[in-house]
Amino acid sequence: MKNQPQTVAFKAGERNIFFHILTACNLRCHHCYINFEQHGTNTLSIAEIEKWLRILRGDGPANVIFLGGEPTLHPDLPTAIRTARKLDYAVTVDSNGYMLNNFLRNVRPDEVDFLSFSLDGPNALVNDAIRGQGSFNICTANLQKAVALGFNVSVIYTVSRANIAHLAGMIPLLKNSGVKRFFIQVIGLRGKSALAAKNDGRLGDSLGDSLDGSLQVSRDEWLAVVPKTAAMAAKAGIHVTYPKVFLEAEEDFACAGLVAENFFVFPNGRVYRCPLCEDYPINSYRMTDNALVRETGLREEAFFALNIAEGCVMNKLLQPDTIEYDAGGKPLRRISCCLLKQEIRLDLPTPNAA
Repeated sequence: MKNQPQTVAFKAGERNIFFHILTACNLRCHHCYINFEQHGTNTLSIAEIEKWLRILRGDGPANVIFLGGEPTLHPDLPTAIRTARKLDYAVTVDSNGYMLNNFLRNVRPDEVDFLSFSLDGPNALVNDAIRGQGSFNICTANLQKAVALGFNVSVIYTVSRANIAHLAGMIPLLKNSGVKRFFIQVIGLRGKSALAAKNDGRLGDSLGDSLDGSLQVSRDEWLAVVPKTAAMAAKAGIHVTYPKVFLEAEEDFACAGLVAENFFVFPNGRVYRCPLCEDYPINSYRMTDNALVRETGLREEAFFALNIAEGCVMNKLLQPDTIEYDAGGKPLRRISCCLLKQEIRLDLPTPNAA
């Protein structure tokens, strides 16, 4: 069968810039990972964005993903996209779908490789409980408009206990809307989710009350739903990517921080190599005086090479409650690097049975 998942290997020499050009947003999603104390509240000027794009470019293939907050809130995002194109970046914009500042009028489809819309449910009842009243109708309407205009459109779905039961319902929506790629994410213990975990899971609203405050999904819940739904989506002709999360016994652990060139850039100048670390001031680099400067002291990179039975050392350090152990203290399974992905698409070769 061609809809079997394959692990996407880290690409040495390829640089990925996850560029948060601002932290402001018009929504207040329950799982938002932006931490204003750690990431700041400022908006980069277009001059700063263009300088940082040049500094971060590197020599080989490079991708830039414009993020926020909500990146289309930035009035100069179209200019930033065109600058990135001139610098030979592949360009993606991740949006909540409101398409602010007339984004669809001010950017041509050929100027971006993918325009990604965030949806967390196949209908307004599920999505809006997480992302805000009215967001489903606005997002899907703009998604369909983007497809009609000729944009390559993808959808990002963050799986939590609030919506995992509705994941399969996304397939007909994606198929009927002309979506080409589907990114399934697992909710992380960052930002609001991390705060809720520290407060015994209390989210302080009706969604938290209905779920006893916990948005995290268990291993059994994840494996029972996500791989099967991903295969169904691929069979429907949609290119699907989702995190590996758990390693099989025969699989070696690999850390993207040691192999790939991923930079998570925030408007206060912090530059991380690992997204799990973004709630802490242990960033590897900082943009200072328009230069990428390596930070001193004990930083995230110091941990990447540690070899532990649990797999990802940052997961063990920052969210140890996600790991299960047997009676002898041995981890029941290893956690993969959070950037290691599974991919299913119909044009992938069938894996060897061996």
